[in-house]
Amino acid sequence: MAKLLLSLTDIQKSNGTDFVLSGIDFQQQKGEKIALVGETGSGKSTLLKIIAGLEQPDQGEVRLLGQRVAGPHETLVAGHAGIGYLSQHFDLPKFLRVEQVLRYASHLSEKSSRALNRICRIDHLLTRKTHELSGGEKQRIALARLLSAKPQLLLLDEPYAHLDAEMKATLKAVVDDLADKLKISLILVSHDPDDTLPWANHIVVLRQGTIVQRGTPSQVYNEPANAYAAALFGEFNLLTPALARQLQTKGASVVRPERLKIVGTGKNGVPGTVHSVRYLGNHQTLVVALPRSPVLLRVWAPPRQPFTPGQKVRVAYVR
Repeated sequence: MAKLLLSLTDIQKSNGTDFVLSGIDFQQQKGEKIALVGETGSGKSTLLKIIAGLEQPDQGEVRLLGQRVAGPHETLVAGHAGIGYLSQHFDLPKFLRVEQVLRYASHLSEKSSRALNRICRIDHLLTRKTHELSGGEKQRIALARLLSAKPQLLLLDEPYAHLDAEMKATLKAVVDDLADKLKISLILVSHDPDDTLPWANHIVVLRQGTIVQRGTPSQVYNEPANAYAAALFGEFNLLTPALARQLQTKGASVVRPERLKIVGTGKNGVPGTVHSVRYLGNHQTLVVALPRSPVLLRVWAPPRQPFTPGQKVRVAYVR
């Protein structure tokens, strides 16, 4: 049975007259990977700082393994020893060798330190000086420095935001290994669904400081709570009530393109006309004009005779 690691209860934070966060409640089990997603200004980074004990909530509490996490107004040194927080604006001491930076922060044995360096892909950088490193290399060293203090929870605020494709792939592999090899619990903030959907066990969707949806990646992608939550993870159709009834979507008004399909003329479906086609190799996207509104479909393994504008088709909902 999973052990409760983190709990947030009625977290509120205001900025003057406006709420940055309001009524935030969720829990994290030990070993769980949670992604926080939302538009810019939705409160994700503020929430991470409150969890880390780096920002004081106006109301509510954070508990790690049952013990309350104190805010910076209550402690001499802000932060919690059991929580590592890697911000977008991390910093390293200048003009020191990497091995010096890590040694000063480490609570690990030499053997464990070597293993951590391999996981973070920095063992080849130990003799380099910090001012000689690329941004991605510095980020992995900052991460290793945090982990050398043996936190129970790691918070990553937009870790992939400013990395090129190669550095991003390397850091993603590192983050995967942290969960698999070190069994550490993580909360990650990202705007990119490619960073969150394949990675997270649980996703929390924030909008204007409130939680609008939470669930597994499959749930938040296939059953978005509203158009806002749907848009964070890709293209979607917003159906009118009449069209939703016609397509028999069981009440769903927000429908992904792949949940609609072209069916044969002898089968159920709503008649329509292909308006436009985009050929994308292994799939096509079609805009089909239905009686009440156009819809977007994604057709995998397109037929040898591609769909063409003006073609009459029937559209059905995939249950």
